[in-house]
Amino acid sequence: MKITTWNVNGLRSALNKDFYNSVIKLNSDVLCLQEVKAFPDQIPAEFHVINESYVTWNSSKRPGYSGVATYTKLQPLEIRLGLGVEEFDNEGRVIRFKFDDFYLYNIYFPNGQRGQDRVDFKLAFYETLLNECNQLHQSGEKIIITGDFNTAHNEIDLANPKENMKTSGFLPEERAWVSKYLSSGFKDAYRELYPDKIEYTWWTYRFKARERNIGWRLDYYMVSNSLLSRVESVIIHNDVTGSDHCPVTIIVN
Repeated sequence: MKITTWNVNGLRSALNKDFYNSVIKLNSDVLCLQEVKAFPDQIPAEFHVINESYVTWNSSKRPGYSGVATYTKLQPLEIRLGLGVEEFDNEGRVIRFKFDDFYLYNIYFPNGQRGQDRVDFKLAFYETLLNECNQLHQSGEKIIITGDFNTAHNEIDLANPKENMKTSGFLPEERAWVSKYLSSGFKDAYRELYPDKIEYTWWTYRFKARERNIGWRLDYYMVSNSLLSRVESVIIHNDVTGSDHCPVTIIVN
């Protein structure tokens, strides 16, 4: 099973930047998009089905903001939008699919760079999601969480760690929550496979950061410990443009 995650930083914009051809080439069974910044009726009907994949939307109530969408060739057993908490769900951040033997979360985690209130919002979001996942793990379920985590976990995950110690996305309290996931039945699939590899998934549009590869690894696959042995590879497609993030693919047997 091939799953790809991609923060497109505005789907309407991405459609004008070879998004369609990129998706065809990726040829994933499931495509998880974040930050779509659109309502379904703002996307041309021909893009509601791509490469035999049908789309499920969860848009923010606020126009032009946040939002996630999941394309899948496989029929899920169950689809749920949101976390059941209004303040989070108003921002359209979560789609959960249940497949035969695991749950798949497509998530756009909050960004904390607008101030301390948004950092607090982000940490509360991390906690709410982990509480739900803990209950699923206790019931014997397997989980894959993917999307834009908006946090670089360790110094290896960004180009300039020392300069960003006080920047949201690399704050100690944000990184600690990623660690909590890793001590609560999850593995960072990419880092498990490639403990010393340096690759990034996001680059600011400023300062020619992508050309200079001054980036952050913000897009993850957190997989249940019991699923890790089935992970064949995680591929960062840093040659695919069209957004300030690049797609990331996991292949699960």
